[in-house]
Amino acid sequence: MPLQTHSENKVFGGRLGVYSHASTTCQVPMRFSLFLPPQTGSKLVPVVFWLSGLTCTEDNFTVKAGAYRVAAELGLAIVAPDTSPRGEDVPDNEAYDLGQGAGFYVDATQGPWRRHYNMDSYVTRELPDLIRDSFPLDWHRQSIMGHSMGGHGALTIWLKNPGLFRSTSAFSPICAPSRCPWGQKAFTNYLGPNSSAWEDHDATALMRKGGSGTMRPPILIDQGTDDPFLAEQLMPEVFQEACTEVGQSLRLRFQEGYDHSYFFIGTFIEDHLRFHAAELATV
Repeated sequence: MPLQTHSENKVFGGRLGVYSHASTTCQVPMRFSLFLPPQTGSKLVPVVFWLSGLTCTEDNFTVKAGAYRVAAELGLAIVAPDTSPRGEDVPDNEAYDLGQGAGFYVDATQGPWRRHYNMDSYVTRELPDLIRDSFPLDWHRQSIMGHSMGGHGALTIWLKNPGLFRSTSAFSPICAPSRCPWGQKAFTNYLGPNSSAWEDHDATALMRKGGSGTMRPPILIDQGTDDPFLAEQLMPEVFQEACTEVGQSLRLRFQEGYDHSYFFIGTFIEDHLRFHAAELATV
């Protein structure tokens, strides 16, 4: 589908664009940002997807993360999609943790959500295919990372699609959504009340089910110790236990005094980009 360009700016020698298109997966216009590093003009560069958290759009990471100086140095393209479909005809909820801005990176199976809320398929198929048709990038070298709800999305999508993304990392991810209020609310609405249907969208359950005997690169997770959602919603120790059980290498770093905000992300985003660059063999 043709792209509509909303803005393009030169950034650290590269180009940052914000685009929209008519999505066949979500059946509404969808927006995303794309940073192309300066190396794009001379070679095919690898791609890192960023998935944002609850209430965010593609704009939060684009404006606040401070990622593009390092991405330009490392030769990484970065794609940041919106977190859900949006529009007057798209189902919503008055709460911030369900509906628009809270797609949870699943393909909904329940009404009224299933027509539009297909963020899993959008991130893994439609959006990469769209960008592939418009920009020359190295689609054999992809990684995925995210924050909070987007950290949940990055971990689950990486685990469910072996070979599609070489590496994954996350900031403050929702690690066991089947066991926390955010996840239980979203999954009940999007996927139905049968909790067995939730396991394919729960990083801890996926790790226990499919991690054993699978050779995967390490996972990097940063978690702030002053995050107000840490104990009730995020549960990184539960995911760590699952990784230990199946022999998955995990670097879980508790960062003293940091919270859930983009100040935390901006402090450590360079570490994550260098982590992915090493896995993508760009340095």
